[in-house]
Amino acid sequence: MPSSGVVRPVVFSGPSGAGKSTLLKKLMTEYPSAFGFTVSHTTRNPRPGECNGKDYHFTDLETMKAEVEAGKFIESATFSGNMYGTSKAAVNDVLCDNRVCLLDIDEQGVKSIKDQGDLDPLYVFVSPPSLEALRERLKKRGTETAESLKKRMATAESAIAYSQTIGAYDVTIVNDELEVAYTELKTFLLKHFESVLVATGNNGVQQLNGHH
Repeated sequence: MPSSGVVRPVVFSGPSGAGKSTLLKKLMTEYPSAFGFTVSHTTRNPRPGECNGKDYHFTDLETMKAEVEAGKFIESATFSGNMYGTSKAAVNDVLCDNRVCLLDIDEQGVKSIKDQGDLDPLYVFVSPPSLEALRERLKKRGTETAESLKKRMATAESAIAYSQTIGAYDVTIVNDELEVAYTELKTFLLKHFESVLVATGNNGVQQLNGHH
């Protein structure tokens, strides 16, 4: 979809609990005018504190299936009986506003985008320090049943295995210590979008260079 001169989107992927959302929120807070975060659609019920249109576009299965079949999504996937996906409209809204488009997409979605071949994004994988650390993070959420935890861990194992495939991602960020991971992420993004970040972030580069 991006044409010549349009800034490439950035696809973020990684297991639930790896810390993608936390890193993305820090990025959006520091560079609010440089990035635009596409809000995914899902047919699952909202969790406590989640807002429709901000965390997700919450919809029903019948509606989303129809829109996917109509070609309105760049990717969609089903997990634990619920559909997730990114609409073309969400991506275009960000691109047309001359911002770097950020997408949070799972392994199936990444493969789908690669198969389509018309988005040409950069790919970032956010990894937990270990599967055991991920398991503990998910348990602490208090939202997982034994069955859902088992499914999430299986999904995580698959995602991590795929991330180790040559050419799957442009960079892997291991989120053990948040500030260290965030610095690594900014280093990668500055390499590709320095002019955008310097123009829109008052002290982003200074903060980045100040980390040791």
